[in-house]
Amino acid sequence: MPRILHVMRHAKSDWSTGDPDHERPLNARGRRDALAAGEYLTSLGQPIERVLSSSSTRTRQTWARVEKQGLEARQVDFLDEIYEASTPQALRILREVVPETQSVLWIGHFPTVEDLVVTLGVPDSNPGWMRMAEKFPTSAIATLEFDVDWRDLGRETCTLVDFVVPRG
Repeated sequence: MPRILHVMRHAKSDWSTGDPDHERPLNARGRRDALAAGEYLTSLGQPIERVLSSSSTRTRQTWARVEKQGLEARQVDFLDEIYEASTPQALRILREVVPETQSVLWIGHFPTVEDLVVTLGVPDSNPGWMRMAEKFPTSAIATLEFDVDWRDLGRETCTLVDFVVPRG
């Protein structure tokens, strides 16, 4: 059975608050879109075993809204390392996931979310590649499948299953 990695960019944040970047909350659209993302992920009918999320306010709030739609996870980790993670740092974090884990939801920031998917995925005819090349907007979710162990994740080890941009 293939493993699944959902890579999600946090929902739209509120720039008008004057808060430092790490503390910026979601705006009204972001709150609606995060609920739509939760509805989408719940509709897949696949459990999420682990959430790996940035520790920022907007990623925490994104997960809270996703979870509000009924999506549950066995383990949720808010990590400072994800906040400004480069793609190599993100890969190191993912490679530490225990082998028994079948599904992970990564909630992070641009450009790392896009770079991570481009690095891991094998380009093919999936229309998600074209949409992603145009933009990886807030609330976007790329779903990847792979058959290797987490510790073996690397360049072109995954297949892009879907790329969606849930809107509320």
